Amino acid sequence: MKELFFKGMTYGWESTRGAFRQPYAEDSLRKLAETGSEWIALSFWTWQDTVHSTNIYFDYGYTMTDRDIEHAVRLAKELGLKVCLKPVVNSRDGIWRARIGFPEEGDSYWEAWFKSYTNFIKHYAELAEELECEMFCIGCEMVATESRETEWRHLIGEVKSLYTGPIVYNANHGKEEGIEWLDAVDYIGTSAYYPVASVPGDSYENMRLAWEEQKPRLRALAERFGKPLVFIEIGCRSAVGCATMPWDFTHKELPASEEEQANFYRSALETFWDEPWFAGFFWWDWSTRLYKAEEASSNVGFDIYGKEAEQVLREYYKRPVIR
Repeated sequence: MKELFFKGMTYGWESTRGAFRQPYAEDSLRKLAETGSEWIALSFWTWQDTVHSTNIYFDYGYTMTDRDIEHAVRLAKELGLKVCLKPVVNSRDGIWRARIGFPEEGDSYWEAWFKSYTNFIKHYAELAEELECEMFCIGCEMVATESRETEWRHLIGEVKSLYTGPIVYNANHGKEEGIEWLDAVDYIGTSAYYPVASVPGDSYENMRLAWEEQKPRLRALAERFGKPLVFIEIGCRSAVGCATMPWDFTHKELPASEEEQANFYRSALETFWDEPWFAGFFWWDWSTRLYKAEEASSNVGFDIYGKEAEQVLREYYKRPVIR
């Protein structure tokens, strides 16, 4: 398999049934393609009721339908974008999916959950094959499940019987080294929400140094498994202090700062762009319903449309990648 470099962006998150087929979503995807992105991670979720539930279900009033997904994939391909299909499970109790799990002695619960999750993933693996998606993500930040090596290897085998393209798993930053089955995937993915700023409004230079500190560990992980590493999620909101907590989506009261977001983008792109073991970026994220361009300077979300970070991304995504 030829190694890829992903000039990517996440698209579709926080969208519900039918949204991908709306004119505003189509317009948004066209604007995404104009950034120089070559890939999207088409990401959506369905539910389990609590982090201790064993049943993952399709919510007809919420979950994206296969017709929605097909529409988005076909439009992306018309725009010259490759697609990583990324189905995700969230918990309705509001607890982060990383906590999905059961006591070690609860093998019957684990068996039931993995049966449900494997069926969920197989459905979308089959769809990814039918729609000729160029990559498939088998899980996202499911930290408490990752020690179940046997179950994950079985799931990967089931996926590979249905989907013939490369697969990736989305680990969480700082937890990547505890997953023993990463040899079974094609790309090691991580949510690279590393807090590279020490103080709100920190400089590009300081962020750059902080990324350099992460590099040896990430390189060692890629070399250990002989797999390229990709930031399958990475991003930072355009608000003061968000580079100290890039994962944050709750503190909407923070004042806007295009500069802090742009520094986060530039420092990560510059640090990893030419590393031979590194496979690229899927930035978080690009909404299906964008704000008006004149509202960009006051927007404090992850989106980069119309912001300084968009210009940074365009600059780098024009660059050739030598492998």
